[in-house]
Amino acid sequence: MSSNDYPRRFPLAGREVGRLGYGAMQLAGPGVFGPPKDKAAALAVLRAAVDAGVDHIDTSDFYGPHITNQLIREALAPYPAHLRIVTKVGARRGDDASWQPAFSPEALTDAVHDNLRNLGVDVLDVVNLRLMFDVHGPAEGSIEAPLSVLAGLQQKGLIRHIGLSNATAKQIAQGRGICDIVCVQNQYNLAHRGDDALIEDLARDGIAYVPFFPLGGFSPLQSNILSDVARRLDATPMQVALAWLLRRSPNILLIPGTSSLAHLRENLASGDIVLPDDAMAALEGIGQDREK
Repeated sequence: MSSNDYPRRFPLAGREVGRLGYGAMQLAGPGVFGPPKDKAAALAVLRAAVDAGVDHIDTSDFYGPHITNQLIREALAPYPAHLRIVTKVGARRGDDASWQPAFSPEALTDAVHDNLRNLGVDVLDVVNLRLMFDVHGPAEGSIEAPLSVLAGLQQKGLIRHIGLSNATAKQIAQGRGICDIVCVQNQYNLAHRGDDALIEDLARDGIAYVPFFPLGGFSPLQSNILSDVARRLDATPMQVALAWLLRRSPNILLIPGTSSLAHLRENLASGDIVLPDDAMAALEGIGQDREK
């Protein structure tokens, strides 16, 4: 698609949201651990995002831990009726800031109640089960036991909708046999294209796909092509990467995170970037080159 004529909204958990949302992970301290360096700035970014029209915020109580949810509550509660807050469970943080699996029924139940308490809500809009068979990427393993715990909490009225994070296609299929899955959150970007077919399958079924690490995350994507396109369009590489994702498939919902007001404005402006056909073709080549 070579113009701004692309879908700007997509259904998430029964309500359409803007496809440019906000991820709260970076509001915690270094390594997503501990409090932010500047709490006032973190609160200002959250308020500015919602004021700019963002109606989809991604978070988790293991960011900090507890920090981002407490910031969201302080900045935004009472929440606007149109705002979707998506959280996740399935991991916990060690005292050394490590990321550890937390799949037991007790751990999952406690995590849901922690999210409820720290967000200050009676029911969670969407809870993603973050799979931890491999911390660094999707790995096979049955999700029946942990997902059944969340489905039970959903039946009790504590969760409205359920999603999956860091999941394989096989696990998504298994999950859909247990409960409705409204979104999938995996790593995906210009170079990390392993979910291409999965995105298409989910789009056909009206399920949102939420990519994280649009520029590679903790191992930033290095691409002369991306940098060249960004210079040509007078944009940043991050803006171009986000603009490409918006045009990649209509079910992709973006959650770029930042603790900076300036970067927030840049991220939201990526939706207005026009990607000419030749720029799209050049960007597509990044993934093709990585696959060779």
